[in-house]
Amino acid sequence: MILIAHRGNTNGPNKERENTYRYILDALAQGYQVEIDVWFVDGKFKIGHDEPIEDFPFALIENHSNRLWIHCKNVQALSKFNEIDKVGSKFNYFWHDVDRGVLTSKGYIWSVEPLDRGILVMPESTNCQPVVSTIGICSDYVSKYK
Repeated sequence: MILIAHRGNTNGPNKERENTYRYILDALAQGYQVEIDVWFVDGKFKIGHDEPIEDFPFALIENHSNRLWIHCKNVQALSKFNEIDKVGSKFNYFWHDVDRGVLTSKGYIWSVEPLDRGILVMPESTNCQPVVSTIGICSDYVSKYK
């Protein structure tokens, strides 16, 4: 099963550290994949949930592209990833607002509902349990699924 640390969180939300460069690297070092919130502003990639806060070097995105789930937080980020990676073969990115499910650029179903071959997002928020064929979980408490 694919285990994805939501914003770098592995053992619960940490508002001060989540979506920061070092926190993301820490979750990757623990062996998790990581969902990150990425903005594209003034020609730079930045991370932050509600707003772009910290520069996020493209080299880091590129070096860990197979382990990052990139939530584009503005349409400029979505457009930039589409420009860089037209066929969606290198980066796994997506954009959504209040949607209950979306497809990522690599064809994964990213959903708050348990679906066959889907990534179940934040099951602790919806009291959902993965189904047998769920292929991944994205959670603030991802360590409990290890």
